[in-house]
Amino acid sequence: MDNKLVATVDIGSHSCILLIAAFEEGVLVPKLQKVEVCRLGEDIYEHGAITEKRIKELEAIMTKFRMDLHALGANLKAAVMTEAMRNAENPNEVIAAVEKALWIKPRIISGEEEGKLTYRSVKEWHGEGLVTIDIGGGSTELSNGDNTFSIPVGALKMFKAMGPIPGPEYKKFVKETFKEVSFKGMTKKPVYLIGGTGTALAMVYLNKQQFDYKAIEGLELSISDLDAVTTRISNLSKELRAMLPGLENGRHEVIICGLFWLKSLLEKLRVETFKISTAGLRFGLLYEEEKK
Repeated sequence: MDNKLVATVDIGSHSCILLIAAFEEGVLVPKLQKVEVCRLGEDIYEHGAITEKRIKELEAIMTKFRMDLHALGANLKAAVMTEAMRNAENPNEVIAAVEKALWIKPRIISGEEEGKLTYRSVKEWHGEGLVTIDIGGGSTELSNGDNTFSIPVGALKMFKAMGPIPGPEYKKFVKETFKEVSFKGMTKKPVYLIGGTGTALAMVYLNKQQFDYKAIEGLELSISDLDAVTTRISNLSKELRAMLPGLENGRHEVIICGLFWLKSLLEKLRVETFKISTAGLRFGLLYEEEKK
């Protein structure tokens, strides 16, 4: 299997990601990663189902991904759908559209499976004894390898409920959300942040105009660094915010909600620093496929 191009597609609440990679001496090395904004979670919030317009947009994204796969001769191993599709009233309609465009039937996975696969990907690069936080558009998954759980809170979902910058209602929201959540076994351990919120945070912090996984992978930040970036972004108009690296394609609308939520999670985990990883669900899927 070494050096052959393999691929996965992750269809999330805010964006879709294509990963094309190769196993080199047992380590998964990304060769091409493409992110396209789909905002399926927005339809779920407003309609409970994915609209026909959004399905057509998703189908177009999947068609572009298939063209990339064919151009590079990559073998698509899996396509999965997460929180938005876990709650959609019309999943079969969306699955059929994706299958038509991608030539593979996507699978809706649970929040727990999503968290386990994310942890698996980070463990392969950074070892055991850590905690992963994957903040998506519609949900957040935490895992320490032994325990994994999903919280139905994400950056896009928060944005739809509170707007681009959370106000006084955020404190009550967090208190209610954490009421039923136990972080037992996860506190005071090295934390790795996964997902679009983490990548965008790193790109703004480093002022990286282009995504560079080697520069971002393992970047360590403190809560003070997080506060500084949050303040900097919050003080900009939405037009200027959209010009910051990593905040294009609608990410500028949801990023502040994601950063507020991240700080609340870090406080619950009782850590002062955290690291950012560009790994995630799409990598975990390939590691699982390799085992078969």
